[in-house]
Amino acid sequence: MSTDEEGDAMDWGMKNRMAQLFRNGRCLFLPIDHGYFQGPTSCLERPGETIAPLLPWCEALFVTRGVLRHCVDPEGSKPVILRVSGGTSVIGKDLANEGLTTSIEEILRLNATAVGVSIFVGSDYEKESLMNLADLVNDCEDFGIPVMAVTAVGKELEQREARYLALSTRIAAELGARVVKTYWCRNFDKVTECCPVPVVMAGGPKCDTEMEVMAFVHDGMKRGAVGVNLGRNIWQCPHPVPMIRALAAIIHEKASVKQAHDLFQAAKADAAKGRKRRAGG
Repeated sequence: MSTDEEGDAMDWGMKNRMAQLFRNGRCLFLPIDHGYFQGPTSCLERPGETIAPLLPWCEALFVTRGVLRHCVDPEGSKPVILRVSGGTSVIGKDLANEGLTTSIEEILRLNATAVGVSIFVGSDYEKESLMNLADLVNDCEDFGIPVMAVTAVGKELEQREARYLALSTRIAAELGARVVKTYWCRNFDKVTECCPVPVVMAGGPKCDTEMEVMAFVHDGMKRGAVGVNLGRNIWQCPHPVPMIRALAAIIHEKASVKQAHDLFQAAKADAAKGRKRRAGG
């Protein structure tokens, strides 16, 4: 579903916040919330330094309140999607056993444009995570704040097949999510066609090559996604700025995979020349 169609059922405040998240109906969200369950993360040890050169190319940051307060400059920042679920870690028994971590008062205090919450369809904590989403929607709708559901699939759905992801995204939309973040898969149109709200693609673990990332983003955009929520495949890339520029070209300029990769290579070369000049070479 397009963001324009979705807008017909919104109040002004909700429309305004959704408009901040999208440019011409498309988006590139930059997540830096990984530490909320896995602690120190490679290339994200100093989040403020990591994101500074990437901000011009994204529409919004996906971030926890702690990193937002201490690492993100409030002057000139991008719209914020606030991560508001958590309570588990990579060394605990089950990552799916999350709760809501942030009150609506705190969400308003931090001037969040939107909030994000994980759901674990197919896990032992399916009901609890879905009720987290429903409770959050109840609170946020009162204040015109969009909720993004993050379909962190349970162990029964690890295959990431279209039928399972379609199930998760549709349930999220039915419970009131205004945006759904889910994984790309083959036949991704079977996921987007069944979801009545905008769908953005997650990145998951870092891909082996830049071309692999560009290929799945391009395919997903052709098949109905409105954008991406990519972190590790951007800021863990050896050339993060050329990478985010290439992905932005696919999303906003409908560039082909080859055109995006050519842009990536050209931006890499320009950056290398700039470093050489600064070094006095």
